[in-house]
Amino acid sequence: MSTPHPSPSGEVATPEPRVTRRGKRRAKRRRTHTVAKVLISTLVVLGLVTGLSVTYLYRHLNGNLTVMDIDDQLVGDRPDKVEVTGPQEPLNVLVMGSDTREGANNIDGLTGGGERSDTTLLLHFSADRERAYGVSIPRDSMVDRPECRTEDGTTTPAASYQMWNVAYQLAGPACTIQQFEALTGIRLDHFVVVDFTGFQDMVDAVGGVEVCIPEDIDDRAHGMYLEAGTRKLEGIQALNYVRQRYALSGGSDIGRMKRQQAFIASMVNTVVSSNTLARPDRLLGFLEAATESLTLDEDLGNLWQLAKLGYEFRGIGLDNVQFITIPNKVDPNDPNRLVWKRQADVVWNRLKNDEPLTKRLQTDVISAARVPGTSSDEPSESPDETASQGSGSGGSDGSGGNAPTASDEALAAAGLCT
Repeated sequence: MSTPHPSPSGEVATPEPRVTRRGKRRAKRRRTHTVAKVLISTLVVLGLVTGLSVTYLYRHLNGNLTVMDIDDQLVGDRPDKVEVTGPQEPLNVLVMGSDTREGANNIDGLTGGGERSDTTLLLHFSADRERAYGVSIPRDSMVDRPECRTEDGTTTPAASYQMWNVAYQLAGPACTIQQFEALTGIRLDHFVVVDFTGFQDMVDAVGGVEVCIPEDIDDRAHGMYLEAGTRKLEGIQALNYVRQRYALSGGSDIGRMKRQQAFIASMVNTVVSSNTLARPDRLLGFLEAATESLTLDEDLGNLWQLAKLGYEFRGIGLDNVQFITIPNKVDPNDPNRLVWKRQADVVWNRLKNDEPLTKRLQTDVISAARVPGTSSDEPSESPDETASQGSGSGGSDGSGGNAPTASDEALAAAGLCT
């Protein structure tokens, strides 16, 4: 008996019964017809059950998403989107990490202060869908904050020389978005807020994320002790690791951001690996955790749009998913604060015009294909990926080939393996 095969639409086609001509044996023919009807009925029922399961799963995951409309909170004019050459438009998505330090989020004993965003990352996806940049913004950056409006309509006046993350604390995502657009001239297409405890659930869903620890981490006061070496982190250990500032990096927020970049890069590598994609339990667990953890704008706030966006960028090689920190230096007025360097304007300008970053601007890059000290820290030898690297990681200075990597000094300062 032939095996049923799925049709292009995904439905299972019914195999045609074999008819062996051995004279006029009508009884045999009637039995075959009965078997065929039973088989058809079974397949129809299975198809309905499968369809209902998919529908339920979609509705369930879609219902997990939190959607936020911030249009009424945006004050004044926003930057225009620059027209660029490409099959589609470039996309700019601002990702903010939400950390309330309340309940399960409180791991360091600190309380109060309301909701914070200690992590801000611009994700830039090119119009040709061949490269993606993640640009981290230090929370200790001193900037000029524009006027903002809270959800209840209260106006927060503009202020000079303010820490970057104060905007979120005062007026939520909308204020951080206005601050970003005013300082960079880049029009944002979408925003995403990720809850830290949900981030932990995503890590657990894929069976942990691999990291390389150069020296023992002993911070038992905050429930953290990790021996040196390459290992997978799960649960509260993973969350503590990406939040850790004082037992690693010498208290530097820059070092913590670099470590977060490496962790996210390793998680991206894990999610697209066969160990996750071939495991429905892990894949569904990851989707469940991710959708429960995300707050998105209305245009991006449904599962179909997220899936569509992911499909558009299916061809990006992991070497062309690169993370950098906006160029910065110590604030001359305060050694505990930072200010952006002149090169920051060049980075924002190139991204605004959808131009690749040159090697000079790609200082201390971490790519999703090469996470320092882990099993993914190997160059790809795939011809397709090599071609993609040549087109995506090169800049106007002709820098092609493999993507740049972080220096040993930067990795060591961040508490990463070299």
